[in-house]
Amino acid sequence: MTQSSLLKKDARTVKRNRAEKRFKAYGLTAIGIGMLMLAVLLSTIISRGTGAFQQTYLSLDVTLDAAKLDKNGNRNIEEIKKVSTFGYKPLLLDAFETLIETSDIQSDLAPKDMSDILSKGAEARIRDAVLADPDLIGQTVSFDFLASGRVDGYLKDRVTRASIVNDKNISAEQLDLVDQLRDAGVLEKKFNIAFITGADSSDARPEAAGMGVSMVGSLMMMLVVLALALPIGVAASIYLEEFAPKNWITDIIEVNISNLAAVPSIVFGILGLAVFINYMHMPNSAPLVGGLVLTLMTLPTIIISTRASLKSVPPSIRDAALGVGASKMQSVFHHVLPLAAPGILTGTIIGLAQALGETAPLLLIGMVGFIASNGPETITEGLMNPNSAMPAQIYEWAKRADPAFYERAWGGIIILLVFLITMNFIAVMLRRRFERRW
Repeated sequence: MTQSSLLKKDARTVKRNRAEKRFKAYGLTAIGIGMLMLAVLLSTIISRGTGAFQQTYLSLDVTLDAAKLDKNGNRNIEEIKKVSTFGYKPLLLDAFETLIETSDIQSDLAPKDMSDILSKGAEARIRDAVLADPDLIGQTVSFDFLASGRVDGYLKDRVTRASIVNDKNISAEQLDLVDQLRDAGVLEKKFNIAFITGADSSDARPEAAGMGVSMVGSLMMMLVVLALALPIGVAASIYLEEFAPKNWITDIIEVNISNLAAVPSIVFGILGLAVFINYMHMPNSAPLVGGLVLTLMTLPTIIISTRASLKSVPPSIRDAALGVGASKMQSVFHHVLPLAAPGILTGTIIGLAQALGETAPLLLIGMVGFIASNGPETITEGLMNPNSAMPAQIYEWAKRADPAFYERAWGGIIILLVFLITMNFIAVMLRRRFERRW
């Protein structure tokens, strides 16, 4: 039998090498498709959501007539408060008339129709400024008023003249005025800090909606989850991994923990609704209840990651501690736990990030059934007062009819992603900072 040379590849080797190359090609193709889909997702979110961080404002000089706001002239705040927002409407109309008279703007619209291009909270904006500083009465003050959602959409190319033919909220004549105001430099888009710091608004004022209050609600829930899930999860993991006897009872517990990690989040919402609200009569829509529900959902994740971190510590560490006379508890808390801390912190932050993005459990406890107009003043109010959360707020905006809310839903996704990326970045940095390789 003739033996082939070792330097020449036989048919089987060639076939095996080709199969390996195909496998590598499949892997690179899968990675490429995944990166392409990620790029499409991020570009879609950014392109549709960045508009929420800009809003259209109209600069108007409003004369705060003392005869209408403070008839007695004594600057008594209680008397000034008696002037409702309807009393400030004439001041706004006068400001529009003055603007038309002192500029090259030509319009046949009545002042009332001109004022309709502003957000419905324009009068309240003037009133709040006067109540905050009554000395403004009698002066001419420059205000930056939010334009209406339709005007803002027009400047962002979301609203066109063809699309407003049957729209009762704005007319072609008002858009003509908008074009002139934009050319005059008094109507322009600016960075919308209120979207980050503000509260939700009614369906009639999409331009005023913000994420600020719901961000506070999410923060309060994360504090509850951190305060409860971390100590309970770590304690349970230490017991199961280091102290619990290996028998059928612990086997059942471990199987159930693994199963709970795979349970749909909406099941935890039903549990929270039944136990915390219907049975314990805790306040509906409160971040405390949301935090308790998310704690139940996060516990399995923290327990599993903590047990994996404890297992990664070499047995020689335990044996060495026991060999020099340390007790079982001392070996665990003085040696094993500090070495497992990076993995525990990483798992905890990942669990918190998962809880931060959950929506279904919050829907069942009513965290989107209202509009939270003001942020809490104390931690107790932040935990007990009704509020929303970032993912629930995004869901609420996405289902509203006005396209301006849809834009804000995409903007809210950007803020939520920034929070999630930040938390995952912290997890990676903690692991690199404290991790020891064995």
